[in-house]
Amino acid sequence: MQIDLSGRTALITGAGRGIGRAIALKLAASGATVMLNDLDRDVVFETGMAIDQAGGKAKAMPGDVTAPGFPQKLVDATVAGFGSIDIIINNAGYTWDSVIQKTTDEQFQAMLDIHMVAPFRILRAASAWIRETAKRETAEGRRLMRKVVNITSISGVDGIAGQSGYGSGKAGIIGLTKVLAKEWGRYNVNVNAVGFGFIETRLTQPLSAESEIDVQGRKIKVGVQPAAIEAMKQQCPLGRLGTVEEAAGPVLFFCSPLSDYISGEVLICSGGARS
Repeated sequence: MQIDLSGRTALITGAGRGIGRAIALKLAASGATVMLNDLDRDVVFETGMAIDQAGGKAKAMPGDVTAPGFPQKLVDATVAGFGSIDIIINNAGYTWDSVIQKTTDEQFQAMLDIHMVAPFRILRAASAWIRETAKRETAEGRRLMRKVVNITSISGVDGIAGQSGYGSGKAGIIGLTKVLAKEWGRYNVNVNAVGFGFIETRLTQPLSAESEIDVQGRKIKVGVQPAAIEAMKQQCPLGRLGTVEEAAGPVLFFCSPLSDYISGEVLICSGGARS
């Protein structure tokens, strides 16, 4: 099925790698123009080049979405660059895991900042443009559906040991999704969430000495013990981890007219792997 998003502008955070990159490529291939954001400028520009080379249209604005003033700048740049903001995908995130007795305040707050506070600020920043545009369209007798897709996790729905911060942040974004679905329905905005299980990204790669990411100068270990990866596969009825392309599919659905009468929902994309 070919989904046509021509004339639509999408803002995607965490678009440099993994699921975010796959989402960006899929939306661009469906005709959307995309504003790409990532903390890592090199990889986000690589995503933009890949879209351009495939005949799509993209701009990139690297930066830290957890910086208090940056979300407004990102939203403003999207509207200034493309003239609209029709789709918002809050995807940026990472894991910083520990059992609760070893979780520091800094660690816990970092997970809330990236998974809850940053999406809140982005949506708040976009609210004025979305509300005023929707009011004008309604006065003209037009109804144009816009889309918000917030990325959550089975950790925020079912809980995963060692993820008190990550699980709390991902549970919180579900609450924000449901509240905003009620607030923004009058402005013809569908607000939904996609919750991922075990997807093949750098966060679920086999753990090694090199398995770390750099976030604001912090060196954070990521990855999973090989035995745990095998356990994940056994837990999943499909017997494997999902690909980033498979993860992007339900996000594309929520960005498309196929979801125009769906709002406030959480779609779990886990291959059936639930606790």
